[in-house]
Amino acid sequence: MAAPATAPPPPSNLRRIVAASLVGTTVEWYDFFLYGSAAALVFNKLFFPESDPLVGTLLSFLTYAVGFAARPVGALVFGHYGDRLGRKKLLVLSLLMMGAATFAIGLLPTHATIGSAAPVLLTVLRLVQGFALGGEWGGAVLLVSEHGDAKRRGFWASWPQTGVPAGQLLATGVLSALTALMSESAFESWGWRIPFLLSGVLVILGLWIRLSVDESPVFKAALAQAEQRTADDSPAEKMPLVAVLRHHWRDVLIAMGARMAENISYYVITAFILVYATTSAELSKQTALNAVLIASAVHFAVIPLWGALSDRVERRPVYLVGAIGVALWMFPFFMLIDSRSFGSLLLAVTVGLIFHGAMYAPQAAFFAEMFATRMRYSGASIGAQFSSVAAGAPAPLIATALLADFGSSTPISLYVIAAALLTVLAIVCAKETRSRDLTDVEPDGRKAAEPSTLPADAGTV
Repeated sequence: MAAPATAPPPPSNLRRIVAASLVGTTVEWYDFFLYGSAAALVFNKLFFPESDPLVGTLLSFLTYAVGFAARPVGALVFGHYGDRLGRKKLLVLSLLMMGAATFAIGLLPTHATIGSAAPVLLTVLRLVQGFALGGEWGGAVLLVSEHGDAKRRGFWASWPQTGVPAGQLLATGVLSALTALMSESAFESWGWRIPFLLSGVLVILGLWIRLSVDESPVFKAALAQAEQRTADDSPAEKMPLVAVLRHHWRDVLIAMGARMAENISYYVITAFILVYATTSAELSKQTALNAVLIASAVHFAVIPLWGALSDRVERRPVYLVGAIGVALWMFPFFMLIDSRSFGSLLLAVTVGLIFHGAMYAPQAAFFAEMFATRMRYSGASIGAQFSSVAAGAPAPLIATALLADFGSSTPISLYVIAAALLTVLAIVCAKETRSRDLTDVEPDGRKAAEPSTLPADAGTV
């Protein structure tokens, strides 16, 4: 189906939409990744002090994985209401929930103060983080995709994706600065709380920007059409989840498969690496954090470039470059780290994240284009977040367990390669979506009403 011929929105308006999605997404990923880095560096000692160091790290990563378990629930809830009420309200709510949970972690007593209640409370707050993030991603990329110029949708929709490396950059940068400026005992005593409490300031900034944007015009038009159907006594719309499972079940499975290599490789490269580099490679925490910090900056820069390339050569070829590249890079990745030099470690992480960016950049537009408007938030969120339970959630846990059992990086490399094969299969089975029209309201291709025919307050949020 040909891309719509409607004129793109004014550049200034589109940039404001992109900024709102990017800033809010950066804050949410900062909160989420901050937990992952802290889980690798200090939570094993603060919340599981009675365990063997490696076992304590496993338990720490287990609470980290719990956040992923809540993401599908967040996808279902936020997707349902996002398709019924609009993208913007749900994005504001997800940001508030994430910020409150992260700030509370910064105030949380440790095991030394309240005993076993400490890891329980930590797990509860991690669940809230996961629930909020499960609803964030779909809304952020849809807000940009549905506002943007169809011919450059891959480029514009990739900007919210840069919230991941931006959040990683911010979280790792704050931790790196603190570990460099503070003694290890001071950091473990109270310094680790600072980046969590800083989240409160970032959330205020994110809300200020996110509240300034308008609802997606594509969604407004779809909502007006749904209201007209109700007024005409037409059959009621099915729940978005039911509609997705009926009309888009194949697309959901493809999205889940496409996420396997992208999700697993990312958490091995950025979270597990903090464990591997500081134990097997015997590098310092500061060295490992600095490598991830610099590589995340490169990751941020290449994602829009990969997104722009997907507008020229289509989504699937770019995605395949990333999946195959990650698979081929895994053995050199660990060989470079084992050389125990900062330069080799930096090269390993940077190249790995460049290949990851080739999957992650076109993913936003690719998933958005798979689903019809009135079920797009649900479909994109379900496809993206349900896979995270099997992919990103256990990735650092599985990698750490494989390292403990085999004392070698080979099984970890094979684990990532197996995930890449699943992703390649999913992309090969997928249909190209670059020319899809996002104004399709129904899976049969019916369009939304023209914006000029809408009531003045249609879909206002």
